[in-house]
Amino acid sequence: MSDPSFAPRPTLEAVAARAGVSRATASRVVNGSEGVRAPLAERVRRAVDELGYVPNQAARALVTRRNDAIAVVVAEPETRFFSDPFFAQQVRGISKELTAHDNQLVLLLTEGADDYARVGRYLGGGHVDGALIFSLHDDDTLPTMARRAGVPTVIGGRPDWSDSDTLYVDCDNRGGARDAVRHLLDLGCRRIGHIAGPLDQTSSVDRLDGFRDALPGIDPRLIAEGDFTPDGGSRAMARLLADFPDLDGVFAASDVMASGALRLLRTRGRRVPEDVAVVGFDDIVSVAEWTDPPLTTIRQDIEEMGRMMARLLLRRIEAGGAEADRPALSSIVTRTQLVVRASA
Repeated sequence: MSDPSFAPRPTLEAVAARAGVSRATASRVVNGSEGVRAPLAERVRRAVDELGYVPNQAARALVTRRNDAIAVVVAEPETRFFSDPFFAQQVRGISKELTAHDNQLVLLLTEGADDYARVGRYLGGGHVDGALIFSLHDDDTLPTMARRAGVPTVIGGRPDWSDSDTLYVDCDNRGGARDAVRHLLDLGCRRIGHIAGPLDQTSSVDRLDGFRDALPGIDPRLIAEGDFTPDGGSRAMARLLADFPDLDGVFAASDVMASGALRLLRTRGRRVPEDVAVVGFDDIVSVAEWTDPPLTTIRQDIEEMGRMMARLLLRRIEAGGAEADRPALSSIVTRTQLVVRASA
């Protein structure tokens, strides 16, 4: 007795026969082409459902010249990617948007030079229709590699260069940082330090610039560079306290670093916010609402920004054609919002 689990997969010919149409007509409907009358198209779709037909992706790609797959390239090692909730939120937004348009997400992480070569080969191999690249560092070659491969690209975060063909999605990092520091000033803080993110990333530089906008002429020792990790925030907080025991306010460039700063302050016997007020950046709920005390922070809609990245890329892919014939697409900078909780 044969095992029904090994029954042959239904073919496009079977779909056409069930719908009573030609194979060419069934193919046009399955591949989303136009020119098929609505009643016939409905019969084909019904036959697909009844038979459980799944298109052969390789054959479909030959017809549509599309893979319906998007590479998400993160310029961070696995340890950072899987431990930082920022990336989970951004990829969730990307995945939701791609799923809504029946596209697959292919995740590519980079540990070093060997991985860059691997990613470059993959992008150049025609496996994906486009790439979303984020968490870039200075002189990162990933966008150049994607461009050489002829892969449409959207970047997460403002790149450190500017040209008319580069599309990106970012938040108002500089304005959000100004709002954070002004909030601390309004609370009466007079000795305010900043825990910066890695200064080879534009988001960190923009947040540092916003800090300096609100506090021009600040002592450089009131700026301690971290690494977007809790331990990095704790170490930076320790450096600030060593130089300025009278510190009464801190703006950390991420919620994750702020959580490390709060931990260090607690071990040093400093009350928050009575002795030191703390403001973060991101509003990652799994961090900000569970710190002790809950964290005042600058909100950026991380998940929605992921969706915007995917949406912008799909529009660029759909436009296709020569650059001069493409519709005008613009980079996106979203607003931030101060969210007040108990830490400041």
